[in-house]
Amino acid sequence: MKFALRFDFRNPPMSGTSMADRYAAALDMAEWADGLGCTRITVSEHHGSPDGYLPSPITMLAAMAARTTEVRFLIAALIAPFHDPLRLAEDMIVLDNLSRGRVDLIAAGGYVAEEFALFDVPMRERGRRVTEAVRTLKSAFAGEPFTHRGRTVHLTPAPFRPGGPGVLLGGSSEPAARRAARIADGFVPSVPEVWEFYRDEVLRLGRADPGPSPVGENRVVALAEDPERGWELMAPFFLHETNAYGDWNARANLAAPYRAVADSAALRATGQYRVLTPDQFVAEQKELDFPFVQFHPLCGGMPMELAWSSLRLFEREVLPAFT
Repeated sequence: MKFALRFDFRNPPMSGTSMADRYAAALDMAEWADGLGCTRITVSEHHGSPDGYLPSPITMLAAMAARTTEVRFLIAALIAPFHDPLRLAEDMIVLDNLSRGRVDLIAAGGYVAEEFALFDVPMRERGRRVTEAVRTLKSAFAGEPFTHRGRTVHLTPAPFRPGGPGVLLGGSSEPAARRAARIADGFVPSVPEVWEFYRDEVLRLGRADPGPSPVGENRVVALAEDPERGWELMAPFFLHETNAYGDWNARANLAAPYRAVADSAALRATGQYRVLTPDQFVAEQKELDFPFVQFHPLCGGMPMELAWSSLRLFEREVLPAFT
């Protein structure tokens, strides 16, 4: 049984948690997961969010790297237009060395208008800035001098991993998908529908068929001995997450997996968030060819003790069923 974790560090007032304590809990969870063979820990990036959404994923992964030895890390996604490309490359190279080559990133153009206003970046420049960032990263990771804005530059030190971190692109539009085929190491769509544009561009460029979309429906699952009580406790935080993302997506007119809903009953009916007993979860996973789950333990500002209760059930009652 393979598993992964993701964090975005939303911390709304109803959580009653300091951000410092939430960060500390995530570091403890990363160390716990590493000891159990976790395959990947993913962190995300947004700016100026009222609920404190993580603005500095590289800093967070540096702390996690220091507490782990095996688990791989992914930034999904890094909002490229807000970063100076050379400084971004330097920070990623340092992180690559700190983690001994365990980090990759998904670069994206961003979509929240307030963030672009915060950094005084015109939204119309997203495509150009993403392209420059990706090309700069890949050139810098080669460890050799390269041309940047008409100058020859050479960033040091070199990455730990030959060629440096993998640089993929994310997005939910045809231009983003086709751009990924041209300049990146791969594509991770926000919604499965745009994968075919990426696939078409890859084939047009004469490369091997990447096959069907690797991205399925976005779902969150948590474990509880009593699922009804678990849902009652967790639903406010699930609701906060989907409505916060849903508001961003609606204002950006973005095709995305999150939509605002009226209440926890309406959210439960979507099936996007579920609370299961360990036995229910084991039965579902044993029906799969490749059992896998990505937990979002601090989802929507989930209290730490509630998050840990789900993770401990996974450790005690799910993993042993697959050994």
